[in-house]
Amino acid sequence: MDFDAARPILIRQLEAEIQDRQVLAAMSHVPRHLFIPPELAHMAYDNIPLPIGLNQTISQPYIVALMTEKLQLTRAKKVLELGTGSGYQTAILAELAGQVVSTERLPQLLEKAQIILNRLGYRNIELHPAEETLGWRSGAPYDAIISTAGAPGVPESLIAQLAVEGRLVIPVGSHYEQELHVIIKHQQNITDINLGGCRFVSLIGKEAWEE
Repeated sequence: MDFDAARPILIRQLEAEIQDRQVLAAMSHVPRHLFIPPELAHMAYDNIPLPIGLNQTISQPYIVALMTEKLQLTRAKKVLELGTGSGYQTAILAELAGQVVSTERLPQLLEKAQIILNRLGYRNIELHPAEETLGWRSGAPYDAIISTAGAPGVPESLIAQLAVEGRLVIPVGSHYEQELHVIIKHQQNITDINLGGCRFVSLIGKEAWEE
């Protein structure tokens, strides 16, 4: 499989819907095939989600690009990710933000992601085992927060960890289908933008789903 040839084809597909050139550049740079099981590597640059074991998935590249674009990251920003998973989204964030803090509740995934991210040379990422309370409060406030798992509502604990004018991107809905929301925290209120339907694994923890 010629991964170097396949990756630009995927990026050209994404260009039809993703305007942020920095996000596209990040996705051009990060080798998605390293983050998935070897037996699925031939599908690494298809625009589809793929299983990574333990009932978890690596998201469809379009969804990764869309969620990242809506965070509006720059090198001056600090971002929190809920659900390290394979580490692929983490790597995309690290290409764009100054600092990435990521939490994962499954130790096997956290360990695998740490190995790959270290191998790729990222030095602006902190990985932590997920706490019972959502997020990573000791690192707050964050300029941006992304959840790669769906919650039944927008968790207040995550809004509390967001800086003023910060952005939270999170799937909200049932176990089986959600809608993708962009929450912008202002001084006195919040803006809630609904981007439409999506499907993610369930977010586990307080203000989310029970295991």
